[in-house]
Amino acid sequence: MSDTTAGLVQVGVLLAVLAVVYVPFGDYLAAVYRSRRHLWAERGLYRLARIDPDAGQTWRAYAVSVLGFSFGAIVLLYALQRLQGVLPWNDGRPGVPPTMAFNTAISFVTNTNWQSFSPETTVSDLTQMLGFAVQNFLSAAVGLAVAIALVRGLIARTGDGLLGNFWVDLVRGTVRILLPVAFVVAVILVLAGAVQSWHSGVGYTLLDGRAQVSPVGPFASQEAIKVLGTNGGGTFGANSAHPFSNPTPLTNLVQVFAILLIPVCLTRTYGTLVGDRRQGLTLLAVMGTLWAGLLALVWFLQSRPSGIAAVAAGANLEGTELRFGVPGTALFAVSTTGTSTGAVNAAHDSLAPGAGGAVLWNMLLGEVAPGGVGSGLYGMLILATITVFLGGLLVGRSPEFFGKKVGRREITVAVLSVLVMPALVLSGAAVALASRAGDGQLIEPGPAGSPTAVHGFTEVLYAYASAANNNGSAFGGLTVTSDWFQLSLGLAMFFGRFLPIVLVLALAGMFARQRPRADEPSAVEQPAALAAADADAADTDAAGPTHAASPTATLVRAPADAGVLPTSGPLFAALLFGTTLLIAGLTFLPALALGPIAEALL
Repeated sequence: MSDTTAGLVQVGVLLAVLAVVYVPFGDYLAAVYRSRRHLWAERGLYRLARIDPDAGQTWRAYAVSVLGFSFGAIVLLYALQRLQGVLPWNDGRPGVPPTMAFNTAISFVTNTNWQSFSPETTVSDLTQMLGFAVQNFLSAAVGLAVAIALVRGLIARTGDGLLGNFWVDLVRGTVRILLPVAFVVAVILVLAGAVQSWHSGVGYTLLDGRAQVSPVGPFASQEAIKVLGTNGGGTFGANSAHPFSNPTPLTNLVQVFAILLIPVCLTRTYGTLVGDRRQGLTLLAVMGTLWAGLLALVWFLQSRPSGIAAVAAGANLEGTELRFGVPGTALFAVSTTGTSTGAVNAAHDSLAPGAGGAVLWNMLLGEVAPGGVGSGLYGMLILATITVFLGGLLVGRSPEFFGKKVGRREITVAVLSVLVMPALVLSGAAVALASRAGDGQLIEPGPAGSPTAVHGFTEVLYAYASAANNNGSAFGGLTVTSDWFQLSLGLAMFFGRFLPIVLVLALAGMFARQRPRADEPSAVEQPAALAAADADAADTDAAGPTHAASPTATLVRAPADAGVLPTSGPLFAALLFGTTLLIAGLTFLPALALGPIAEALL
């Protein structure tokens, strides 16, 4: 079987499995957040933390909860790294240096998992499991919670401005979704050959008589949640290219599936919650078109040898893991940069210039193809809000989204949310280059205009794009251990995560305070499956209280209006697709022309 045929088979199997799980898993996610029932374990957590799970929160209270929880997590993770040397199970490793601990704490709490160190030699298994792995679950659950809060705001009917309860959403996302699915993925990886061990290393003797120790640890469990939660990072500096974490093409395909599972199925969740499955399919169509287009582009560019060494070898082999080949590399690279995962199974820095530029562009689209866990959905809904506003102007009517007005305040907040990432990327890269803060950090800076200098520019641009988008992958030729990069990239990750979240919640609050144009739904308009889910959600649990905010998760469908742009179907999908490309293109084309485009033409 040729490399191309094997790659097409992998893509076909991936899409088939995603299609099989799309409906049941997407509806399960919706049921988790619609249910009024609290599990006994959840009720115990609420009592322990003195949380009233029945209390709904306005957008301000919800945002304060998100920020307070995340800030506390940053402090605890920073302390864990600094005290690593005096804690048990440290394998003789000292505490992590201050600026590196600062960067890493923010990285894992923001779902970025940017690692400026070799984890197998810098952090202990205790830090990996108690610190990094825990945040892999919690940071993903935060993204899910924010996405669901925005959907609740869109479909709220009472005008009370309540978005649900962050603590309930956080616990449910962790306990009912991420933990069980990560367990299943970890078991599959172990059965397929990934390492899962409680030992810190295995010793052996080389042929020349020297002793050598190969680090081992709980790799499969770490790998499972890092890809499922679109976290990234890893227990090895080689990341998902290391055979202990990703040994075969089968495990590679399983990891890509885990990366795409929740972001893809959340579109079904969205359609189920709003009572119109076409809405979710429209978002999925746009996400899928972007993903497929970039996959074809990276696959094509990486398959064509470029440069003297690659032409002589007959392929772009540098940095490519041969057991996966170009198709497996392209599939993983596009999926990981189209989400907020950041895991890599090849060196992105060594991709062909055009392919490297394409994966960079994938992040600069805002990571909505299909985006991270939760962040992909709310990012696409922000773009949909902007599209609704533009479409309303085109048809000469007041823009509406599910019967809610998209006015000056709403569009201002939506646009500000979109502008956060470009501002951080372009200003961070500009300051680093203009102040020459990157001098000495590049492999070969070279004279101005030389291929090495152009590539160095791309490396810096990629670093800030990865940080501000909470991706975590990197062009490895850039050394980021200096205090400048540790601090500046840490701040880019922090503001790139939490400024959009606050703005998304503010927009959700604005929608939640509005009453839809029609106050009574049509019995015909509500699908039977959704009505059944509503009836199930209305059941009370004799063993405990109910989730007070769940009733807001019922759409009141406004009557059709010929003057209002429909937010489902091919026309809206085309407008949303064009808006996504236009915003990113106008913002980043000059920078891309100075970097990867120029490098590809040299």
